[in-house]
Amino acid sequence: MIAELTKKDIMIEALARIDFSNEPQFAQELRNSAKTDLANMEFPTTKKEYWKYTRVGKIINKTYTTQQVDTVDITPYLIPNLDANILVLVNGFYIESLSQITTQEGITVSSLSQVKNNATEGFSKHFGTYSNCNQEIFLVLNNAFHTDGIFIEAAKNTVAEKPYHIINITTGTNVIAQSRNLIIGNVGAQVKVIESFVNLSGNENFVNNATEIFVDENANVEYNKIQDKEGDHYHISSEQVYQEANSNFTINTATFNGAIVRNNLNIVVDASNCETNLSGLYLGKNSDHIDNHTVVDHKQPHCNSNEVYKGVLDDKSTGVFNGKVFVRQAAQITNAFQQNNNILLSDDANVNSKPELEIYADDVKCSHGSTTGQIDEEAIFYLQSRGISKRNAINLMINAFAKDALENISIEALAEYVDAKIEERFTK
Repeated sequence: MIAELTKKDIMIEALARIDFSNEPQFAQELRNSAKTDLANMEFPTTKKEYWKYTRVGKIINKTYTTQQVDTVDITPYLIPNLDANILVLVNGFYIESLSQITTQEGITVSSLSQVKNNATEGFSKHFGTYSNCNQEIFLVLNNAFHTDGIFIEAAKNTVAEKPYHIINITTGTNVIAQSRNLIIGNVGAQVKVIESFVNLSGNENFVNNATEIFVDENANVEYNKIQDKEGDHYHISSEQVYQEANSNFTINTATFNGAIVRNNLNIVVDASNCETNLSGLYLGKNSDHIDNHTVVDHKQPHCNSNEVYKGVLDDKSTGVFNGKVFVRQAAQITNAFQQNNNILLSDDANVNSKPELEIYADDVKCSHGSTTGQIDEEAIFYLQSRGISKRNAINLMINAFAKDALENISIEALAEYVDAKIEERFTK
């Protein structure tokens, strides 16, 4: 009797058709290790606390294909007035002909497939180091079957002259795209990255991407993620970050669309005098489901982390925020702040918010909070009394609330682009 294939078997069978035989031995060994982990894992259900509010049935009940596309028009996905290096991935594959990179001394930029065959010292040291987790099946799937991605390394004391804009495009129907990035800021380096996720055509595509980020001593890395996939598209994103002493890491996440979006952000702060900033904005409409799960693990003393996530949910959309901060026993004199605020624009919208602190040190300043409500009617009345229409008053309040969530974006053109996207959403 032949055993019936499970949903995991069906997905792996589709991914196993990709030929990775031309990769060097160390890369194949990492994939094989992940495949071994997969054998003992299953897709999460709502019985698993970490996935309590997010059902993955819509994602895993489909049969996907991988699809390479030679060229697309990237013009609609460029950020106005942004002077940046452009790196393009379509369905998880790097398209060199569409990418535009300015050479800079001290900065190494290439596709993941290229650097695997010409591995730098930094790549060999860090690749696969921070995603070595056998607890999350989607991250392990990426470990085993990622297709391509971007490698960026800033050498010691090198300041990147331009930001790097990674444009992730999906096109086709029932396509699975698994891109992967490694970003390294060596001692004293500074680098800024934007990664945007968009869809060109098709429906019910699944993007399962992972990004590893290493922030060395005195380095400063800013990572901005823009998720804007209209329609029935699914996206699970994993960022694995490791900070050394006196480093500064900032992540800004703006989610404008997505049938199911899950952001898994894990930051390990493993040295003293680090700054960690997490900002997020999620705007749900229709039946969107947007889930942000964050973990900041303070392991050493004298560090600060600040986390602010805001959601605006309309129609029948759902938001989830689960932020957890660990303060280990050695992490004395830690300041950790965590806040989640939500506005519900309809009676059918809802949010599940669970900020958490787990503290093992005694000399700390830690706080967390969450609020969920509707638009303040008194404030609307006040604006109306100043001659502003009710609709414009509501739009003004929502815009002010939403824009405040991403004030840590330091790239001016990107900040203006995000502001315009927010205004477009609430002035239609």
